[in-house]
Amino acid sequence: MSITDGWKFTDSNGSFELKDPHKTSHLYFPLVNESLMMSSISPGLHGDIKTDLHHFLMPPVSVIDLHNSRSSRNFFVKMGDVLWSVAGNAAGQDHANDETTLQAGILWHRIIRRNEKVGLEASVTNFVPQISKHVELMEIKIRNISTSAIEFIPIGAIPMYGRSADSLRDHRHVTSLLNRIEVDDFGVILKPVMSFDERGHILNQVKYFVLGAGPDLQPPRYIYPCLETFIGEGGSLDRPLVDFDLPFDYKNLDQYQGFEAIGGLRFENITLGPGEECAYYVVLAIGEDLSGQALIDELAGEDKFRTLLDQTTTYWSEKLDKVRVYTGDFRRDNWFRWVSLQPILRRLMGNSFLPYHDYGRGGRGWRDLWQDALGLLLLESEEISEVLHAYFAGVRLDGSNATIIGNQPGEFKADRNEIPRVWMDHGVWPLKTLDMYLGLTGDYPFLLREQTYFKDHLTHRTKQQDLKWNDGDSNIQKTISGRPYLGSIFEHLLVQHLSAFFNAGEHNNLRLEGGDWNDGLDMAHNRGESVAFSAFYAANLRLLARYAENLIQSGITEIRLAGELALLLDRCFDRVNYSSADEKQARLLAYFDSVAHQISEEKINVELSQLRSDLLEKSNWLSKHIQENEWISCEDGSGWFNGYYDNDGQRVEGIFSGQARMTLTGQVFPIMGEVATTDQIDKIMREAAALQTQLDYRLNTDFNEIQPALGRAFGFAFGHKENGAMFSHMAMMYAYALYQRGYPEAGYQVIDNIYQHCQDFSVSKMYPGIPEYIGPDGRGYYFYLTGSASWYLFTMITQVFGIRGIDGDLLIDPKLMPAQFDRNGVASIHSHFAGRELVFEFRNQKKLAINQYKVSQVQLDGDPIAFTSNGTGVIINRREIQKLDAAQTHRIIVELGTN
Repeated sequence: MSITDGWKFTDSNGSFELKDPHKTSHLYFPLVNESLMMSSISPGLHGDIKTDLHHFLMPPVSVIDLHNSRSSRNFFVKMGDVLWSVAGNAAGQDHANDETTLQAGILWHRIIRRNEKVGLEASVTNFVPQISKHVELMEIKIRNISTSAIEFIPIGAIPMYGRSADSLRDHRHVTSLLNRIEVDDFGVILKPVMSFDERGHILNQVKYFVLGAGPDLQPPRYIYPCLETFIGEGGSLDRPLVDFDLPFDYKNLDQYQGFEAIGGLRFENITLGPGEECAYYVVLAIGEDLSGQALIDELAGEDKFRTLLDQTTTYWSEKLDKVRVYTGDFRRDNWFRWVSLQPILRRLMGNSFLPYHDYGRGGRGWRDLWQDALGLLLLESEEISEVLHAYFAGVRLDGSNATIIGNQPGEFKADRNEIPRVWMDHGVWPLKTLDMYLGLTGDYPFLLREQTYFKDHLTHRTKQQDLKWNDGDSNIQKTISGRPYLGSIFEHLLVQHLSAFFNAGEHNNLRLEGGDWNDGLDMAHNRGESVAFSAFYAANLRLLARYAENLIQSGITEIRLAGELALLLDRCFDRVNYSSADEKQARLLAYFDSVAHQISEEKINVELSQLRSDLLEKSNWLSKHIQENEWISCEDGSGWFNGYYDNDGQRVEGIFSGQARMTLTGQVFPIMGEVATTDQIDKIMREAAALQTQLDYRLNTDFNEIQPALGRAFGFAFGHKENGAMFSHMAMMYAYALYQRGYPEAGYQVIDNIYQHCQDFSVSKMYPGIPEYIGPDGRGYYFYLTGSASWYLFTMITQVFGIRGIDGDLLIDPKLMPAQFDRNGVASIHSHFAGRELVFEFRNQKKLAINQYKVSQVQLDGDPIAFTSNGTGVIINRREIQKLDAAQTHRIIVELGTN
């Protein structure tokens, strides 16, 4: 199979087409709206439909179910004894006789199935309309492609599950006993009487609908609501044995309560002449205050279907138009459009609501919140200060954070899963995202806004419990007088970073705890250390020191902080010997004890100049420590950083039995955090060749051992997931770090390799987009829901096109390669700044190499605009952009001249 046999874009909006999609396993497609109706759909119309973990309309599926399960959005055409499925899901149906084409666009999906022997062509379109209801719509069009009239019976067959994914195996039968089925004029309504939960059953109010309407919105002739009677004894979902000439025995519906349900919809017989077609509309819905008739009246029929589809595609297109690139490469530019959708998908669906759902029970994690916010800044608006402010309410006073996160901004819940765990990297991400916001807006007063802290039964970074706290308490930290405690956003950031700095292991790096960014490093919680993220924290401490300086420059000389923080601001108060990990741990324990239950109402005033010095000393000490103790220098002059210590206190990376052990993570953050020198970066880049495959950089070399003292990741077969796969997320952070440190050619090679692999369907076997990782077989895994998409956008916008904020002003500093311009030397990106929509057009008519050009002229809407030079780039004052009409899109032309 070659690229020409894979998907092809059919317009400039990301729509694509793929022939014979059923020949590739594991393909699936997302359908979702902002109201959180979440669906997955495969070429065979398998998949599931849900609103959250506990409300699935169709049975929950994992990726292997897509080709193993008989459950699908099935629709049969019955001609005598012949049963033909528009989804290809009839027993004995020969795919060789079906000519199948997938068509899809931004959150709509269509399968076209044509069979000359049967004499029919079916087109099935599915999407989730962008409305307030939880609905998926399905249109089935059937056309006679023969030269004779064809009579057939149309039959919809969609299994209904109606409960939590927790009941898929455990209690699958007993939860069906709670089912209550209602037959509506247009279909089946399932409303279980209770939600089954052994911790406490509750009455259920949610209803699940499978409704259908035929030509002229006629209801089904017969409706079969019971799965067992529909398939019959010895039958199956792809070979139902019910007699479609006989109605269901509605008078005795009570005897079928407590059984599994199905939306079995038998429509009137129909005859199509040559070239004629008919259409059927299926409404799949979840909700409390809904009725079948109202759903059909509002949503069914060709006109309503087309209107809603157009409205939905327009909605998503306008969202994605916020960031759009043009390089003259039609395929690459359209692929970018799908990558730009992925951060939105993860904001809506978390990590767990598509068939690769191995991240558990749904929703988003702490790290996801902030990377999603990064995506919002890139794709939607700078005006997300309230969202960022709300997110800081998830920080605990011990520097850890809530891990159970609600759907609304600032909604956090106590951890009741009895698996308390701290990921030591969680403190760095809020600041990384906030730094972009502050760069874009210059809104440094945001740092002084106050916010509450999160509180539950866990203290001392989950190592102890607060026995005075109980489930009846709110999840807001209280003072000794019982009032909610408020601290500035700057204080929240200090709590996260100071607690991490003092949480030193025996080698004086920051402790790994339950893992860092790599969740698979989860078995070194006692003696493990993350050198990689120690470098990240060092950089962040330096950044916080810069914030202190910015506040000083604005005329603010001191800041009010919790009195307990004086223990950790030791250079301002009582000094600690940083070379002693024991002293640091003792000071941290004293702080933890002081905030374990309630916090005093005592505040201290700290001079910002002193605070700045304290933070800089910590940052410099940590950077120097990593430089002097964690650089692995080989006899041949090569070298790289050790990234970790395991639970035995042993260094993870280096030369073991003559073989090099190296992680990409251990190199990325010293580079990104400016801990690595340029000489060390050069050596790392040479050594990283050991991590390189034909597609890009692996996450680690083969350790040839399962590493039980480090983490489960090394139990995975090498080349899979966190053990040596090409992990897109870290590869993209490596690319970003290389661009940031002045190695654009090397950074471009990383992002280009990822694109070239992903767009080659013959090896990646995935739809357009970027996966979480690429396995040893070249297939992309865990596509759509991955943080790597946010980092791809972040790198492309802020580094490749070089558009970013600097204290609220606009910086334009491109690092575009010659291959990223069209044949006329033009590349452009649609982005936004200061609430204005902007198209940046970069002109490089001389095709200068990246080290040969700099920004020489800038025009705004055809007129020159004032700027100040900043190396190879320029800075435009924010006020110049704010003068522009916010209702219009404006064009900035950037001329690239000789450096």
